[in-house]
Amino acid sequence: MIRFLLLLLLPAMAVAQIEKAELAIQHLIDSGKAVGIAVAVVKENKLVYSQNFGYKQLESKTQLSNTDIFRIASISKSFSATAILQLVEARKLKLSDDVSELIGFRVRNPRYPDKVITLEHLLSHRSSINDRQGYFTLDAINPAKNPNADSCYNTYAPGEGYQYCNLNFNMIGTIIEKYSGERFDQYVKKHILDPLGLYGGYCIDSLDASRFATIYEYVNDTIGFRASPGAYAPRSEEIRNYTMGYSTPVFSPTGGMKISAIDLARYMMMHMNYGKSNRKRLISQKHSRLMQTPLSAQENYGLALEKTTRLITGKELVGHTGSAYGLYSAMFFDPAEKWGIVVISNGCTPRYAEGYNAVIRSVIEQLYAGIIKAD
Repeated sequence: MIRFLLLLLLPAMAVAQIEKAELAIQHLIDSGKAVGIAVAVVKENKLVYSQNFGYKQLESKTQLSNTDIFRIASISKSFSATAILQLVEARKLKLSDDVSELIGFRVRNPRYPDKVITLEHLLSHRSSINDRQGYFTLDAINPAKNPNADSCYNTYAPGEGYQYCNLNFNMIGTIIEKYSGERFDQYVKKHILDPLGLYGGYCIDSLDASRFATIYEYVNDTIGFRASPGAYAPRSEEIRNYTMGYSTPVFSPTGGMKISAIDLARYMMMHMNYGKSNRKRLISQKHSRLMQTPLSAQENYGLALEKTTRLITGKELVGHTGSAYGLYSAMFFDPAEKWGIVVISNGCTPRYAEGYNAVIRSVIEQLYAGIIKAD
């Protein structure tokens, strides 16, 4: 429907450019480089285009549709950061707070025991924490639970280096839960998804399973794609035995959001407009800008959002990527020019170009040329 409305409003030359982009994207499916690709495009601060290519379910050749939802992997981190900043604005937290005091056990790099690891350090991956002991449970870094917890820390001091770390954001999710008094998945639904009118969430059992797009991992050129059932493992037993303020990694605040491409684009518009969308302000302009501001020139990473000039030549974009279980996703936008692109593939070849998945990067380039640049 959105594609149909867009085509009615555009001149013939622009329609031809879009159709050229669509043929290029469809070729990625036909050539075996991707199972399915869902896209959504915002232009001039409006959601102008959405389309789906390929398959929701490869074995049955079920086509993708606009209502299908995906586990979007690490783009999920921006939802957790948004939630934290809401709690900061409610004066329940400060970005300078000591994580040890917030989480309830000692979080200190043993090489720098007097150096506080702060909430901001977690949000920016500057905590000196790594994923060496895993990140699916807080036991990994809790010294009372893991005698090897010291190996969760790098050799540099907190705030003096950068390493992307999933454990950082599973700890963030736990802190959200402890200081909001709401279970993590329910907090995000109530305070982020519902105000924007979006369908999605972190809890598998709370979502319509018929809407899940099966995720496929690319094994090799001979075998091709293989389904990854772990992507939507409900973890129902763990949830039944849930401990508030500790079991939070069950929901994967670091990567477990399930949402459609269209609704992710609507969420993206909130960040594009510095915390406000659909007449709803979720976070202040100040904190939204902070999320988008890199803390050092070396990594261009702010608080769960990064800046890049490596996707579209001559354009500085803000956003995040995701990859897990074979899925690849990207959400990038230009807050000044008010355009953005969401691309989600439920399985594509894992080759990279300029630091980004080559299939996802190609689709972004095609959509930019066919829609954003089109007159």
